[in-house]
Amino acid sequence: MAAPLELLLQRHSVPSRQLGEPAPDEATLRELLGAAIRVPDHGKLVPFRLVRLAGEAKLRFGERLAELAIRKQPELSEAKREKERLRYTFAPLVIAVVARLDDTSKVPEIEQRLCAGNVAYNILLGASALGYGAQWLTGWAAYDPDVAAILGLAANEHVVAFVHLGTPQIEVPDRERPLLDELLGTWTP
Repeated sequence: MAAPLELLLQRHSVPSRQLGEPAPDEATLRELLGAAIRVPDHGKLVPFRLVRLAGEAKLRFGERLAELAIRKQPELSEAKREKERLRYTFAPLVIAVVARLDDTSKVPEIEQRLCAGNVAYNILLGASALGYGAQWLTGWAAYDPDVAAILGLAANEHVVAFVHLGTPQIEVPDRERPLLDELLGTWTP
C-alpha cells in the first residue's frame, strides 16, 4: 500500500447516527471547505454553493421536512414522521452541497453537476484527513422542489449532497470493495 494514497485507501463513510461532537470548529471548517471547493471547473462557472445546517437550525429543518412529508403522504407512520424530524440532528454539522446550473453555458450540465459532486467528495476526503467522520446522504429531500424552496434555492439550483460531519463515535469496519480487475478494461483499435 503506497503511503501517499493511504487517505484514499482508508476512506469510508461514518453513518450520520454515529457522528457526534465535536464538529470542526469555525476555523477548521473554513479551511476544510476552502480546500473542498478546489475542484475541476470547466469554464470557471463555480456551479455550486454550500448551505450550513447547524445547531437548532438542523432540528427546525427536520421539522419542516416532517411537515412536508406528512402533507405529501398523510398515511406516513409515526415512526417515519419521527425519522424525518430527526434525520439531520445526529451529526453536529450538515453541509448541503448545492449545484447551480447555468443552462446558458456551453459547459454541459452533467459537467456542472459533477463539479458540485466533487465538492461533496472533497468534503468527505478532507474531513477524513482532519480526523473527522462524514457521510454523504441525499434521500427524497435532495430531489424535492418544496425542500429546495425551504432552503431558499433558486430555480437553477438543487441539492447534490447533504454531508453530515462530526467525530466518529464508533470504529467503522470497512466494507467489501469491488475488484479493480473486474472494472478495468483496455481499449484496443
